[in-house]
Amino acid sequence: MNPTDRQSIKKILLIRTDRIGDVVLSLPMLPLLKKEFPSASISVMVRSYTKELVETHTDVSEVMLWDENNSLLDYVKVLKEKDFDLAILPYPRFNLALITFLSGIRIRVGTGYRWYSFLFNKKIYEHRKDAKRHEVEYNLNLLKAIGIESNEVPQFEFTINRSVKKKIEDILTSDGIDTSKLFVVLHAGSGGSARDWKIEKFAELGDLLQSTEGFRVVLTGSKSEEKLIGSLVTKMKTKPLNYTGRFSLQELGALFQRASVFVANSTGPLHIASIVGTPVVAFYPPIIQCGPMRWGPYTTKKKVFSADNKLCTLCNGGVCQSNICMDQISVEQVVSGIKELINEKK
Repeated sequence: MNPTDRQSIKKILLIRTDRIGDVVLSLPMLPLLKKEFPSASISVMVRSYTKELVETHTDVSEVMLWDENNSLLDYVKVLKEKDFDLAILPYPRFNLALITFLSGIRIRVGTGYRWYSFLFNKKIYEHRKDAKRHEVEYNLNLLKAIGIESNEVPQFEFTINRSVKKKIEDILTSDGIDTSKLFVVLHAGSGGSARDWKIEKFAELGDLLQSTEGFRVVLTGSKSEEKLIGSLVTKMKTKPLNYTGRFSLQELGALFQRASVFVANSTGPLHIASIVGTPVVAFYPPIIQCGPMRWGPYTTKKKVFSADNKLCTLCNGGVCQSNICMDQISVEQVVSGIKELINEKK
């Protein structure tokens, strides 16, 4: 991008209309954009259920909501009125690329490997499906198309309101968990993001943590996962605290921040726990596109367990066929990992 183009960038649109983890792993793009274009305003387009991840961010001037049921022409009209100079699409989809093109946004950044890539005029030729690097790095590499490169450690900002922290503290206290108590969050769902560690394993883990290790166990999940987590509760012999479907993303962030360790499959809330500083234990299947190389927690405070399809009698070293591979990850391994993380934290 030449100096004239840089000086003319006054309004930037970052579009990330997919899921929780995808939005979290795009957050480091924001401070780099603000540093490069300090006088520009930055708008972020997301779905309504992820807006809490960006609406308190220092570098975000406006949050726009995407609803695929709305007319594309309405979005084109709105984008024209807002008169953006630069649009960046880490999550390339034809309809999103089309509205940036039709609305006349002058600089449009996206992948060079889609049939509709002609709609972008600044492109990066990199296949994400190969999973050769982390999603954070793929996102930051996209900025190279407009001359932004950084060797700095990626910065995540997720500001949780003080009132939200107070609400969570009050709930935990009323449920018998004060600042002196250690508790572990188990998040057994994944929204279909990957192969999951079995509910039976989570139940066994929860019982061990509460009956033998002296931790309290807190269960979380989305509203749509209430039935799944309900089955986990019934399989446990000890009684956990079940907060499934109860909290907003900010409230979950405040809860995770108070936890000793967060344990989960590959899922969006795992990345929230990582960026608020909580040690995490994560489970991944032997599928390249879903593996920790691309989707692992972006933190040093972690224990990552990956299944090996070469050891699975069903997969036999080939394409992962089912959750059977995940049985390789033992409850004893996970308990050991949790205790290591807590000792490191101390």
